[in-house]
Amino acid sequence: MNARYVWDLQEIDETRIALVGGKGAHLGALSRLDGVRVPAGFCVTTDAFRRVVERTPALDGLLDRLSRPDADDREGLRALGAEIRRTVEAAAVPDDVAEAITGALARFGAHDAYAVRSSATAEDLPTASFAGQQDSYLNVVGPAEVLRHVRRCWASLFTERAVAYRRHHGIDHRAVRMAVVVQRMALPDAAGVLFTADPVTGDRRTATVDAGLGLGEALVSGLVDPDVFTVRDDRVVAETIAAKPRALRPLPGGGTREVEVDAGRRERPALTHEQVLRLVRLGRRIEEHFGRPQDIEWCLVDDDFRIVQSRPITTLFPVPGAEDADNHVYVSVGHQQMMTDAMKPLGHSMWRLTAMVPMHEAGGRLFVDVTRRLASPASRAALLEAVGKGDPLIRDALETVLDRGDFVPSLPDEAPAGPAPVPGAAPAPIDADPAIVTELVERSRASVAALERDIRTRSGPELFDFLLEAFEEHKRVLADPLSFRALMAGMEAAWWLNDKLLAWLGEKNAADALTLSAPGNITSEMGLDLLDVADAIRPHPEVVAFLERVGDDDFPDGLAKLPGGAGARDAVEAYLDRYGMRCVGEIDITRPRWRERPAALVPAILDNVRNFGPGAAERRFRKGLEEAREKERDVLTRLRALPDGERKAEETKRMIDRVRTFAGYREYPKYGIVSRYAVYKRALMEEAGRLVRAGVLAEAEDVFFLTFQEFHEAVRTGRVEEGLVRRREEEFRAYCALTPPRVLTSDGEALTGSYRRDDVPAGALAGLPVSAGTVEGRARVVLDMEDADLEAGDILVTSFTDPSWSPVFVGIAGLVTEVGGLMTHGAVIAREYGLPAVVGVAGATRLIEDGQRIRVHGTDGYVEILS
Repeated sequence: MNARYVWDLQEIDETRIALVGGKGAHLGALSRLDGVRVPAGFCVTTDAFRRVVERTPALDGLLDRLSRPDADDREGLRALGAEIRRTVEAAAVPDDVAEAITGALARFGAHDAYAVRSSATAEDLPTASFAGQQDSYLNVVGPAEVLRHVRRCWASLFTERAVAYRRHHGIDHRAVRMAVVVQRMALPDAAGVLFTADPVTGDRRTATVDAGLGLGEALVSGLVDPDVFTVRDDRVVAETIAAKPRALRPLPGGGTREVEVDAGRRERPALTHEQVLRLVRLGRRIEEHFGRPQDIEWCLVDDDFRIVQSRPITTLFPVPGAEDADNHVYVSVGHQQMMTDAMKPLGHSMWRLTAMVPMHEAGGRLFVDVTRRLASPASRAALLEAVGKGDPLIRDALETVLDRGDFVPSLPDEAPAGPAPVPGAAPAPIDADPAIVTELVERSRASVAALERDIRTRSGPELFDFLLEAFEEHKRVLADPLSFRALMAGMEAAWWLNDKLLAWLGEKNAADALTLSAPGNITSEMGLDLLDVADAIRPHPEVVAFLERVGDDDFPDGLAKLPGGAGARDAVEAYLDRYGMRCVGEIDITRPRWRERPAALVPAILDNVRNFGPGAAERRFRKGLEEAREKERDVLTRLRALPDGERKAEETKRMIDRVRTFAGYREYPKYGIVSRYAVYKRALMEEAGRLVRAGVLAEAEDVFFLTFQEFHEAVRTGRVEEGLVRRREEEFRAYCALTPPRVLTSDGEALTGSYRRDDVPAGALAGLPVSAGTVEGRARVVLDMEDADLEAGDILVTSFTDPSWSPVFVGIAGLVTEVGGLMTHGAVIAREYGLPAVVGVAGATRLIEDGQRIRVHGTDGYVEILS
C-alpha cells in the first residue's frame, strides 16, 4: 500500500481534511498565508490511524457496540469509551508509521519540544467546531514521548464528551478519523484567544481578545482569568484587566508547570493596545481567507504573533444576504408565526413565494427587513406600535438599535402615513354582521376547491408554472380587503374594550372573558372536535389498548378490525378530512401533515380519553359561552351606574358584538393557507416520486433540501447537483442547533429584547400577559406535541405553540411559552378556552423543571416557581 503517513504543514490546505483533519487542514492553509506565522511542524495522517485500527481487531467489535447504546445511557457510553481508549493507547504503532513520524522529527529536531494535538476529520467544520472535544499535549520532548502522545490523541477520539458530541450532531463514529498535528513548541510571553466576531452578541464588526501570560492552556482550563479587550473599527473600545498571580510555563525536560508571576507584572495588561489591534488585523485577514468569523488561538513570542489554531465560530446566527453594504435591521418571521424551528430549503423558499412581503433567509429562518420603515418618523412610529402590541420584546430590541443613533439612517416619509391603530381609538367602521365572516370563509373554500380541481392535470415543468400562478392567487386571497377589515375589526374592538374598561371599571384584559367561546374559530374547534373523537373511542377498551401501542403504519386503518373500531375509524377520518392538513410547524411545507402521519394525534386522543368524560366538547363550549354572557351582563350593568353610563354601555355593547363576530375569524386565514399548502405538497411529492424513479434522487424527501426553484430545475433537466442534498442536510442539522433572535442586524448582532418592568416579584419570570386569570398547578415541560402526557390541571410549558397544539389546550389549566405575542395563535386559543397564559418568557423550558409547581399570572404577565 502506498499510503503516506506524514505530511508537512506547508504541503497541506483545506482540500486535505479527510487526510489531516480540520485542525491540520486549517493550520496548513494558514501557513501558506503571507504575514501569518504558524509554528513549523507536520501532520500524522488519518491513514496512520486507519492502520492502527486495522491491526487491532478488538476495536472493530467495540466500535459496533458504540453505535448501539441508547443515547441516554451515559454510564454505558462512558465505560465503553474508556475501554476503546485503553485499547488504542495499548496498540502498537506499526513500524512504517513509527518510522515516518521519527523521520519527520529528525528533520525538525528530534529532541526539540513539540505540541502534539488531535485533528479529527469532523473537527473545525463550518457546522460543528468540536472545540475541546479531543486532546492536546504541550512540551512533549523526545521521539518515544511523541509517539506515546500520538496514541493518546488517537484515543481521545473516544472520550465521553467527544462521543456525546458526535451523537448530538448525528455524526457516525466509524466515519470519523483522527490525524495528529505535531508542531514545534512556541514558548510565549502571552497567549490567548481572538474571536473575530463577538461570540455573545454575534456582532461581526466587534472582535474580542482574551489574553494571559504564558501558555494559553491556563486560560482554556480556567486556571487564570484573562484580560479581555473589545475592538471595533480598529479601536479598543473596552478592556478588563485581570490580576495574574499564576501562569503556565513549559519545563525544560518536557511537560508544564504552574508558576508564580512577579508581583510587578501581575496587574499589567498581557498585551498593549498596539499589539491588540495588530492581532485583530491579523485575525481579519484570516477571517477573510476562510470566509467566516474565526475563533483563533494565538501566542506572542518576542512581540511576534504565532497562530496555533483557527476554527469557525459555529454558534453565530448567520446574517441574511444583502445586495448592498448598507445597514439593515431584520425582524424574525418565526416569532410572529410561532414557529422558530429551522425550516428546510423547500419550506422557506415556498413561504417566501407565498408571503405578502419580501423575506430574507438566514440560518433556515425567515426575516423581514424593516430598515426603511424604521428610517422615517411616521412609519417608524406605526411599526413600533404594531409590533409592541404583538411582542414587546421585538419592540424593545428595535428601540435598542434606534437608541444608538447611528445605525438606522433618518429619512423623510415617502408619503403621508395613515394613523396607526391605537388602543382606545375608534375601530374602523364595519358592521358586526356574521354574514361577512360566512362570505369570507366561502371565498377561501372556493379558492381551495378550484386549486384542487385545476392542479390534478398538471405535472412536470407545467406543474411548476401553474404553481407560480397559484401563488399569486394565494396572495390575492390573503390580501382581500374585506378579510383585512374583518381581522382588524376584531383586534381593534378587543383593544378598545381592554383600554376603555380598564379606564372606566379598573378591569385588566376584560376582552379575554368577553371572547370566551367566540363562534367560528377554526383552531379552537379543532381542539373541541378531538374531544368528540375521544368520545367515539372511549367506550371500546380494545380500541384504547390498540392506540396505546399503535405505530404510524397501522393507524387509523387498523381500527376497523376491532370491536367498535369502525366507528372510531370513521371519527378519526372525519377529523382528518377537516384538519389533516395541519401539523406542528405547519408553515414549513416539508413537515409531515396529520393526514400523512395520523399517529401524531394519538397522544392527544389518549389524553382526552383519560381526562374527560362523554360530551366534554359541548359542555366546555357552553360553559365558555355562559361565562362570556355573564361577563357582558356584569360589565354593562356596572357601566350604566357610572356618569354618562348609558352612552358608555351602548358603545361597549357595540364593541362586544364586534369582537365576538370577528374574533373567531382571526384564525381562518392561516387555515386557508395550510389547506392550500396541503394541495401544493401532494402535487410536489408526486413529482418527487418521479425523480426517484428516474434515478435523479435517492428518496422523495430529498426534494425538501432543494429550494422551489431548484426543484423546478431538477424536474426540467432531470439533474441535481452532486452532493447538494447532503450538504443541505448538514447545514440543516447545524441550523437546528441555533436559536434565532427576534431582531438581527446586518452586522450580525442578535437582539432578543427585554422587559423593562418593575412590577414583577423577585424570582418570578417576566412575560407578556395574553390571557387573563391566575392558575397554580404542575408544570409539564413539553418540547414536542407527540411527547405530551398531560393530566387535568397541568400547566403546559413549551417553546412555542402554533395552531396544531390546540388539541392539547383542552386538557390543560394554563400556558407558558418562550415565544409569542398578543395576537399569535396560542394566545388567541388560550383566551378562547379561558386559560391563563403568559408568553414570551425567556428560557422558560430551561428555567422551569418538568413537574415543578408553578403559578401563572395571566393578567399581570409573570410566572412564579413555587417548588
